[in-house]
Amino acid sequence: MKNVIGVFAKTPVEGQVKTRLTPPLSPQEATELYQVMLAETVSEMQKVVGAEVVLFVAGDESYFAERWPELRIVQQQGEDLGQRMAHAMTGELDRGADGVILVGSDNPDLPPEKVDKAFLHLKHVEVVFCPAEDGGYVLLGESKHNPEIFVDMPWSTEKLVDRTRQRLMFHGLIHRELETWDDVDDVPSVERLLQRSPKSRTAQHIKTRLSQHFWNALKPGADT
Repeated sequence: MKNVIGVFAKTPVEGQVKTRLTPPLSPQEATELYQVMLAETVSEMQKVVGAEVVLFVAGDESYFAERWPELRIVQQQGEDLGQRMAHAMTGELDRGADGVILVGSDNPDLPPEKVDKAFLHLKHVEVVFCPAEDGGYVLLGESKHNPEIFVDMPWSTEKLVDRTRQRLMFHGLIHRELETWDDVDDVPSVERLLQRSPKSRTAQHIKTRLSQHFWNALKPGADT
């Protein structure tokens, strides 16, 4: 069985990544944090046995080619996130993938075991997803493309998962959901990451480079 993990990423440009963390971070600090998160995400996804990691990028491909010369790099195509995700899904399924899972770059501590479980589900259903704490989702996977769940959806809002469930039910599509996970895109979610995965590369970067911004989560007595 050929599986593909597509990591969605953009070229780290100051003022264009992790903007919900500025402030308290400066644009430079937010960009550096994004780079660390992306690198850890790719590294963790490479631990999933039997899956090819593909980078779906927006922006200059040279940044990614220099850091991950072993990976296939594909430019995102489409006007909105749904179109870009659908293009990635159909492209990989048409190339012969049995299952395709898309993840973002804001889940640096997403366990590879959770992705393994998603691929197992895709042996039996057409759609699998992992809800995020904020109402979006952490990963979305397909074994057969279903365009209905990519059109006119409330992307980047707390309504996305509920709308996805409604679409799946309306079209009679059997799916599986994984246990909810938490992405990292604002101050509270950064603090939860520090508590949840203190040994992660991203957490270590925050402790050593950005501790002044997250002192409440790092002060003596915090479970980190």
